[in-house]
Amino acid sequence: MTPPLTEDVRGLLLSRIKDVPDYPKPGVMFKDITPLLADPKAFAALTDTLVELAGQYGATKIVGLEARGFILAAPVAVQAGIGFVPVRKAGKLPGATLAQSYELEYGTAEIEVHAEDLSAGDRVMVIDDVLATGGTAGASLELIRRAGADVAGVAVLMELSFLPGRSRLAGALDGAPLDALIVV
Repeated sequence: MTPPLTEDVRGLLLSRIKDVPDYPKPGVMFKDITPLLADPKAFAALTDTLVELAGQYGATKIVGLEARGFILAAPVAVQAGIGFVPVRKAGKLPGATLAQSYELEYGTAEIEVHAEDLSAGDRVMVIDDVLATGGTAGASLELIRRAGADVAGVAVLMELSFLPGRSRLAGALDGAPLDALIVV
């Protein structure tokens, strides 16, 4: 699927993403999206674009990945008129959850979702700010399927092309689209 993003919107979004050198450690160029979020025109353009993708995917639920994915996904769900489901770090959700661990560069992490928030018949769109190594996104796809729902697609604001996220997700997507609005 081709993201419904004009060059004007792409330029607006890129102009609001700030490079922060050596954060959180030396040698890393952090992509700060807070200036984009602070600009109502840019944030609205991003939200509108993701809502359009949700329609193309036929999504019936939106999953946002902790933490910046929540910020992007919640307004998309509201504007699209569909449910929002947070995928959180382990231990942050009360009640019955499904958990999925995944590999980090040095160790493992775990994410969870409320077991009752997704079910058979749901077509779930995953939204996050950045696709880097693909670990969190891949684990979220596993959680969605374990809950009995279908993956409608994955959309991210930015894909870091120098990291293996897209190739790591290829098998887990199982034919579902992966759209990055900006590739850096």
